[in-house]
Amino acid sequence: MRRLLPVASLAAVSLLAFTLFAADKKKDPDEIGNRDVGKGVNFYSIEKEIGLGKGLAQQIERQAKIVDDPVIAEYINRLGQNLVRNSDAKVPFTIKMVDTEEVNAFALPGGFFFVNAGLMLKTESEAELAGVMAHEIAHVAARHGTRQATRGQIAQLSTIPLIFMGGWTGYGIRQAASIAIPVGFLRFSRGFESDADLLGLQYLYKSGYDPGAFVDFFEKIQSLEKKKPGTMSKVFSSHPLTGDRIENAQKNIQQLLKERPEYVVTTSEYNDVKTRLLAMHNRRKVDNQDLNRPTLRKAPGSGTSGDGKDGKDKGARDDDDRPTLKRRPDQFR
Repeated sequence: MRRLLPVASLAAVSLLAFTLFAADKKKDPDEIGNRDVGKGVNFYSIEKEIGLGKGLAQQIERQAKIVDDPVIAEYINRLGQNLVRNSDAKVPFTIKMVDTEEVNAFALPGGFFFVNAGLMLKTESEAELAGVMAHEIAHVAARHGTRQATRGQIAQLSTIPLIFMGGWTGYGIRQAASIAIPVGFLRFSRGFESDADLLGLQYLYKSGYDPGAFVDFFEKIQSLEKKKPGTMSKVFSSHPLTGDRIENAQKNIQQLLKERPEYVVTTSEYNDVKTRLLAMHNRRKVDNQDLNRPTLRKAPGSGTSGDGKDGKDKGARDDDDRPTLKRRPDQFR
């Protein structure tokens, strides 16, 4: 006699099969664009998400200085749009550079993406810059901001009974909880960060870049923090770096991404734009100097002679602090 499974059990089996199938597609770069990576409990529609991001972006642009140099602005937008085309994102992106030396980048819900000038100045190749940008694009594609905010709102619902139990004290607790909701659009759970690492690597890879640059850059940031504790404390404060994340990224590259004969590591345009950006920041530093302060002249032998006998100059020491990136010979074109 054949035993039939209850309808509820059949539904559970079907759901499990669908979940496993979706998970497999999520790890397949060939399925990019044909999978719903943003699926999950979400109180925000796509339209509401875009409107929300637009409002937050307008606030940022009122407070921050946007780089208006046409060459730099066009380059960073084009670089980002190429990554977006090779992603699962279902919203149009607006990409701008913020004129600050802080090393960071952040993408708001709905595709409003800001890249700090300091990030480009700290990277050493276009692939490194694209890797960080791909990670941020992944957050938008997977709708992490509004899904995280939804979790916050669900958590708030549990405080509502406190209003009736504790009067205004309970109401104050609920109000305090709501303050953290905007932060949820940028500060993600460990699971969402891992998700963005996985997707961002695939977007970087599909765009033709060396996926190893993603790991290289984050290892560099960790190395700088170890050598100069505290100097990089604000770097990616909303995206805490952990050894596990770097290790998982390395595994994903080895297991999920088929090795190609060649990758884009950097371009002459990246070098030109970075030089232009560096010149812009150096000019500002000169312009901001106090012309009335005394000028110090060093006595012969107190500094470096420039002949190589006294070592490198002060500016060169910063270069020595940066870890050397190892590249395979076939990565250069």
